[in-house]
Amino acid sequence: MGKQFPSMLPEHMAFIRKQHLFFVGTAASSPDGHVNLSPKGYDTFRILSENQVAYLDLTGSGNETSAHIVENGRITVMFCAFEGPPNILRLYGTGTVLLPGDERWEELYSRFEPIAGARQIIVVDVHKVQTSCGYAVPFMTYEKERDTLQRWAEHKGEEGLASYWQEKNMHTIDGLPTPLGRRIGK
Repeated sequence: MGKQFPSMLPEHMAFIRKQHLFFVGTAASSPDGHVNLSPKGYDTFRILSENQVAYLDLTGSGNETSAHIVENGRITVMFCAFEGPPNILRLYGTGTVLLPGDERWEELYSRFEPIAGARQIIVVDVHKVQTSCGYAVPFMTYEKERDTLQRWAEHKGEEGLASYWQEKNMHTIDGLPTPLGRRIGK
């Protein structure tokens, strides 16, 4: 069953690199605050070291993760095996939000293929890795990525994205401010 590790082992990294989907969980500090769980796709995840990962965060209808990270730093990233042997792998850590112009932005952004709608990079300093069985996770076959988000972002253009972020991504559903104000000068 479940095992815990202080850092990612080579077999953990190999498993992560095969996945097409991952989930990110964060929560506000307030006992009344919401827990956020977001699925992430595309080739947006990078392993930086045995205790550090990053992902290119794309525009979405909300921006809970970045505000929660700024508020308390807590983040969990989860991978599930939908093909092959059953497995669930969680990375527990502390996050940092990087925007264009921040230290390390250019270094990390260069590790990703450019994707329309990229708004920030989330870096996770991993302090615990946990595996569990995944016996109840169904088999599902990967077909292909959806191109809907990229087409939408390309159609919006830079000004349209900045306007969308201003309207939809500046505060969480709990009213916490997100760091995107720094990016669009608000």
